[in-house]
Amino acid sequence: MLAYLLWHEPGPGVDAGRYVDLLRAFHAALHAAPPPGFVRSWSVRLDAAPWDGGPAQPFEDWYLVEDWTALGTLNEAAVRAPRGRPHDAIAALAVNGSGGLYALEHGTLDGPPAWAGWVAKPRDTAYAEFEPAVRAAVDPGTGAVLRRQMVLGPAPEYAVLAAQEPELPWPARPTGPHAV
Repeated sequence: MLAYLLWHEPGPGVDAGRYVDLLRAFHAALHAAPPPGFVRSWSVRLDAAPWDGGPAQPFEDWYLVEDWTALGTLNEAAVRAPRGRPHDAIAALAVNGSGGLYALEHGTLDGPPAWAGWVAKPRDTAYAEFEPAVRAAVDPGTGAVLRRQMVLGPAPEYAVLAAQEPELPWPARPTGPHAV
């Protein structure tokens, strides 16, 4: 499974309540008319972006798809009827967008997590050591570990989602997701 993530925030002067309503409407349109290979989506409000200098009022959208083909299908379908109008309404109000593409390496992705943290693999640590240690810290029944597939933005290489903050062997940047 792949997860396309989009970080964004409302533009200057945009009413926060309206912004959230339009986000919900777009996700509802995706769920009402899902393109082939689309699994689910959601949006959360963050306390902080996963990287320094990110949006001041960050939102994080998650779009889960079955595979690379489904990602291309979602990219085209998101802006076409019946999803096009809700997409365009929220896109017109969003600024400071940045994206990332992640693969599920461990666990499950059933919806917004109670805790999320972003981890960069230390340069002096081999993947063969790092990845098993991160996976061991996360309960696969209630959390997930995702690894970046393409560098599309400044977010760290690993996302760790959990019901509560796990004891990781490396520092994580918690983002405090809140469902919208």
